[in-house]
Amino acid sequence: MAESKSKDFDDIDDLCIRNIGVFAADVVQKANSGHPGAPMGMAPIAHVLWSRHLRFDSNDPNWVSRDRFVLSNGHACALLYTMLHLNGYKQFSLDALKNFRQLGSPCPGHPENWMHEYGDMGGIEVTTGPLGQGISNAVGLAMAEAHLAKVHGSDLIDSFTFVTAGD
Repeated sequence: MAESKSKDFDDIDDLCIRNIGVFAADVVQKANSGHPGAPMGMAPIAHVLWSRHLRFDSNDPNWVSRDRFVLSNGHACALLYTMLHLNGYKQFSLDALKNFRQLGSPCPGHPENWMHEYGDMGGIEVTTGPLGQGISNAVGLAMAEAHLAKVHGSDLIDSFTFVTAGD
């Protein structure tokens, strides 16, 4: 059987992916609410996207030229919280994740960036529950980025929108 790893994918990547998946599943298990399958299955995608492609600043989550990530399968939000935590977004601390999907938690299910009653939601652009809503949001964000880059120049606006879409 041929080895499935590329030359650029090593044991550290494998370890990261396993830890992301298990961490996200633990968050769901502790809450006794949510879906562990999607976060576990999406761990490789999340690792590669967040470690090799997304441009962001966890200390300045509203940086104008940041890349946007749209989670269009909001039932996998434990994965998003895990990635935000692991990438230094302070509002998504380990204690916050321990209260995932609990009343008053800063980590509700299906989070939206406007949920300020839960505190600072920096790092969350939009997540969605209704089918089709997320891909539409992502297209709108990408169109806005292209327009802003054309108007203000790609030196100022040089960002991309990434989306995962599912049921």
